[in-house]
Amino acid sequence: MKKLYPDAKAALDGLLKDGMLIASGGFGLCGIPERLIDAIVESGVQGLTIASNNAGIDGEGLGKLLRTRQIRKMISSYVGENKEFERQFLAGELEVEFCPQGTLAERMRAGGAGIPGFYTKTGVGTQVADGKDVKTFDGQDYILERGIFADLAIVKAWKADATGNLVFRKTARNFNQPAATCGKVCVVEVEEIVPVGSLDPDCIHLPGVYVQRIIVGAPYDKKIEFRTVREREAA
Repeated sequence: MKKLYPDAKAALDGLLKDGMLIASGGFGLCGIPERLIDAIVESGVQGLTIASNNAGIDGEGLGKLLRTRQIRKMISSYVGENKEFERQFLAGELEVEFCPQGTLAERMRAGGAGIPGFYTKTGVGTQVADGKDVKTFDGQDYILERGIFADLAIVKAWKADATGNLVFRKTARNFNQPAATCGKVCVVEVEEIVPVGSLDPDCIHLPGVYVQRIIVGAPYDKKIEFRTVREREAA
């Protein structure tokens, strides 16, 4: 099965439709699938539900899809640093399902493992628990969280071989690994393709069985959300 595609548009061909659920890797601007997001913007697909830790920032990452009003709902744990997100949410133009960070990661992992739901203490007694089933185990309450089963997963990795084995780099691993597993189809953009057999099996973070399509997205600009420097002291 050929997994390498020439660009993001080709890799997403036939996969996008209005109203679909997309699981997206990344944390802030770290490890986000930039090229794939750009291709989704260009496709014009509408009414998307995106499961992602956050929605990027204004004009970067998933913030681009907010700007073009292609997102109907966000399933996220952190939504700061994005004025357009805030504006759409407060105006009632964007549906938001807040989800604790660890719970969101586990919901993606559960979906990838075929687990429809699990019970957790996180969120008990808060608005997170509203409308959810509550069970008591050993005298303590737990709420039911549903696994995420996405139509499409878009992620970014550092290296891949032609069979789709992936290696993530440092903190860019973040949500990419669980997001990759929970999509019916997983499309990956990478910085480098290496020969099959050159990756140490013990260093592979995600086996190629989870990956259907790959593109090389490099070169990338190393964007920083906020650059803070110390004030220079007088000599």
